[in-house]
Amino acid sequence: MRIGLAANRLHHSRLGSPLFDWLRHTEAGIRELDLDLCAVGGTYDAIVRHGLLVGYARLQRYPRGRDGGLVKLVADVVALDESDNVLDGMIYLVDPIDSSSILPEAIALKRQCVIYQKPFISTVASAFDWIEMERIRAGLAPDDAADRFHAISSQTLALIAHDALKSQMASFVDDHFELLSQFAHRVSTGTTGGNLNALAWALGWPQGRLWTECCRSGPIGGDAQIANLIFEQRCDRLFFFEDPHVARQHEADIQLLERAVTAVTNDVVCIASPRVARHWAEMTEKRAKLRPC
Repeated sequence: MRIGLAANRLHHSRLGSPLFDWLRHTEAGIRELDLDLCAVGGTYDAIVRHGLLVGYARLQRYPRGRDGGLVKLVADVVALDESDNVLDGMIYLVDPIDSSSILPEAIALKRQCVIYQKPFISTVASAFDWIEMERIRAGLAPDDAADRFHAISSQTLALIAHDALKSQMASFVDDHFELLSQFAHRVSTGTTGGNLNALAWALGWPQGRLWTECCRSGPIGGDAQIANLIFEQRCDRLFFFEDPHVARQHEADIQLLERAVTAVTNDVVCIASPRVARHWAEMTEKRAKLRPC
């Protein structure tokens, strides 16, 4: 498996930075999984300079971002499956106030990951979570350090889907209703929430009792309401099924939500596509059988 790796300066400026914290805690898993990590120049240089992944031959250096490193990552995300350079996903630890995170190549990197239904991992919490999911898929034993991400009975889950993906969100919830019902609390934007409550009642959830709390519709403030929950650390996991093919009049609200997620980088896990969400659910169900939390 080949994964792109990039991090804004905030995440690798000193030894205690989030990128290095993630690498120290997941290095064993990275080596067990034999991951190819394709890191843009500045991120690669920082990893080597601080003595992480010593001797790991599968750490590959791409050009610096300003020299086309992010562009090369985008090209490898969209490469044909038979290409030796194709990337299976992207870890891009974003600093929401770093201007480079909104450059066209950075935005295109996320968009193409969403289009091709590949993981786009923009927070440290998501990176921890993703490594554990891949370990479970590989048949490895659950990692004690990942337990906190799987204590879902004490977590709040946010569910958002753009119009073209609302049916996929409903299908996802239908297929994994028992798992998703274990969260302590669920919250959704208006139309998505209404659809999911109707589905839950049809599946036997007590009539009149909301399965998910409904905020306003996204374009009229729902995204901002959920962003506020994230900033206040009252939301732990976000499934946001994005439609990358339409112009979005409330783009500022969506960017606000994305900024909230990346600002609370150590605590919030974000998933942006149905395929990745289903993989998470399947591996979480498998992990629970191996290690009930």
